[in-house]
Amino acid sequence: MQKIVVIGGGTGLSVLLRGLKTYPVDISAIVTVADDGGSSGWLRKELNVPPPGDVRNVLVSLAEVEPLIERLFQHRFENGEGLSGHSLGNLLIAGMTSITGDFARGISELSAVLNVRGNVLPASNDSIELVAKMNDGSVVHGESNIPKARKQVKKMFIEPTHPKALPASIQAIRQADKIIMGPGSLYTSVLPNLLVPDIAKEICKAEAERIYICNVMTQSGETDDFKASDHIKALHDHIGETMIDRIFVNDTEIPADLIERYAEENASPVVCDYASLQALGLHVISDDFIRVDGPLLRHDADKISAMILEG
Repeated sequence: MQKIVVIGGGTGLSVLLRGLKTYPVDISAIVTVADDGGSSGWLRKELNVPPPGDVRNVLVSLAEVEPLIERLFQHRFENGEGLSGHSLGNLLIAGMTSITGDFARGISELSAVLNVRGNVLPASNDSIELVAKMNDGSVVHGESNIPKARKQVKKMFIEPTHPKALPASIQAIRQADKIIMGPGSLYTSVLPNLLVPDIAKEICKAEAERIYICNVMTQSGETDDFKASDHIKALHDHIGETMIDRIFVNDTEIPADLIERYAEENASPVVCDYASLQALGLHVISDDFIRVDGPLLRHDADKISAMILEG
């Protein structure tokens, strides 16, 4: 059975995991703990626990429970002083962390309750704050504030600068057959994990095939005007070493109505610049990787999963 490590956060990671879990593979998801907005940010501040939001979404994507239990875990309260805006899953993760005294152990206990297919591992047992230095020299603190600044990121940092990586995450990387990074926000979902020094170090020296799944669309305030190769260069610039072997990039035409809708968010299709990617020494896999989900574009997780595991 292939051992697959998937690294990231946000919706993109959850979508991919729903595809991978349908195959006979051993999955370990390493999830960012840099979120500081909404319910996660409030719990992080008030209870001094790592932000649970990205972990919650990953738990749900890998869970094998009745749909009603999934809906319950994702339920977000709309009323009530102190409860409004919180998801029940976030509260349960925070509660289990309090009971066990350990964020990672709390996640493990909830994984058993939810019959999670695989291991869900935080990048660190500590909260991480993202810091971005922009091209104009300004500095922005906090994951939720970086896209709002509407400036080009020059360099990303984390505070504390050397958080301790979870030992189970390091072990999963060392034992992996394939390590997948993305899809997801480059600077606020993927990179936060790689800025944990021991995680980056292990990926760089790993014998596993290292794969990057490129976003279909650019993201305003993060990757404006980025081509596929710009994503890879940003990763390498931050880590200081080559750490990607193969990249999956969508090359199919996106429907005009969706391009218009995403233009309202200042987002545009990511161009697959083959020559530049090949010049970086990458094995480029380009195909129709999109799935239209109402007004949104998602990755076709089933197709990508099959191609990853066949390769």
